[in-house]
Amino acid sequence: MHEAVITDGVTQFGYPSGVDRQPSKATKKEGEGGDDEGEEEEDGDKDKGADILVNPNHVKKKLNIADLDAPRELSRREREAIEKKEAQERYWKLHQQGKTDQAKADLARLAKIRKEREEALAKRKAEAEAKTKEIEVKKAAQKSGKRV
Repeated sequence: MHEAVITDGVTQFGYPSGVDRQPSKATKKEGEGGDDEGEEEEDGDKDKGADILVNPNHVKKKLNIADLDAPRELSRREREAIEKKEAQERYWKLHQQGKTDQAKADLARLAKIRKEREEALAKRKAEAEAKTKEIEVKKAAQKSGKRV
């Protein structure tokens, strides 16, 4: 059925009577005269065939000039991220103005802490004054010779 042809030390198998389904690379090179462009075309044909096998339904979308200038529609995630950021900025502005519940609670807590610190400072001052009076009384008692 198949016929073996030996040329230049290379064995080639083919159909009898010289009928080949596809011409061999050796015959293509002889027919083209060793042109380099033919080899590039062969490679391009192989790549095209591989692309078709990879995804036959893939079609490239044609770009229009209007599409390039048109604003791109945001994805759901991008839109939600932008909305979240804007909401945080609005909340922060209200918080700085003291209009949010959290800001009111913070201000009340700070006022309570200030009041406690002022009371503690007043108490320390009163204790320090009492101690200095006590020391003065002891010194005065020592000068007069009385024991306290």
